Amino acid sequence: MAADRRRINGPPGGTAPPYFASSVPGIGDTPIERPVRTRQSNQLRKIFLKTGLAPSASGSAYIELEPSSQNHSHSKTLVTPSSSLKLTCTVHGPRPLPRSAPFTPHILLSTHVKFAPFAARQRRGYIRDASERDLGVHLETALRGVIIGDRWPKSGVEVVVTILEGEEDRWWGDEATGGSTGIGGVGGWGMMNVLAGCITVASAAIADAGIDCVDLVSGGVAALVGSTAPSEKADDAADKRQEKMVVLDPCPSEHKNIIAACVVGYLFARDEITELWLKGDMPGTANTKEGGSGGILEQQNLIDHAVEAAAAARLVLGDAVKEAAELKLRKNASSKQNTSTQDRSTSVDVEMGG
Repeated sequence: MAADRRRINGPPGGTAPPYFASSVPGIGDTPIERPVRTRQSNQLRKIFLKTGLAPSASGSAYIELEPSSQNHSHSKTLVTPSSSLKLTCTVHGPRPLPRSAPFTPHILLSTHVKFAPFAARQRRGYIRDASERDLGVHLETALRGVIIGDRWPKSGVEVVVTILEGEEDRWWGDEATGGSTGIGGVGGWGMMNVLAGCITVASAAIADAGIDCVDLVSGGVAALVGSTAPSEKADDAADKRQEKMVVLDPCPSEHKNIIAACVVGYLFARDEITELWLKGDMPGTANTKEGGSGGILEQQNLIDHAVEAAAAARLVLGDAVKEAAELKLRKNASSKQNTSTQDRSTSVDVEMGG
């Protein structure tokens, strides 16, 4: 009997109705707690970095950071406490520029950073906004001083970073007092971690593409955070300074009061900084008479801690690139060996008759 084409067939397996958290007794009454930082102030989250994931591109890489740990509570909820960071990068080129393009003695670098529509709690648009263009400019600045552009005249390379999951500017539970950006907003403190991840994953993808660079550039973030419960007796300046602390690799959802943050693009072998972005209220930046030399020292301390975070991320970046290079060498050696074996088997001695 022929099948009825007008009938919409259901799935072959069994189905189950949706199970909403609000229907479970006791879940709506349990308060959701903010994630707590269990790491030391100088400890980074675990980094997963892998190259060569997109065969169609000249080079590619993927980076993911460990999500924040939840509180040790018995609260049952289906909502994650905070977002993590997941980035993918593809490099296309170097390839020749069109004939209509003017001659350039250096390689033409173009960077594109785009949030996926599902990268944040608020759905993102398909058209690049100002924050994404700003990230692209910062990324281009960090990579321009790394690539040896003299070796590819009249050529272009395109670096495309897709943000699969971006860190939020604050904990999503602070929507009522979160400010103008609202829940899951993008454009504040979370952008600093996103830029650091973009720099690291782009450097790994460029190395996977075989583009000559002076060194591997890695991104690092440090933040100046205030005490969550400041003391009311702190009247003098000494006690107020003790309430501040510099942390590496900050997660915005774990800190209630982030005063300032700094992200750098750092070359470990050359001890150089290719990108520097400071954001926040640093002492002495608004009023020089108030801050004096103390504000400059705090800025330098924040930059030094960001460089320390970038140097720690450089270890993971170097190991990932080295592992990928060794894998490519083994594949090339095995392919050459198989080719030589096939050539020997196909060669046949021909006897010449007199």
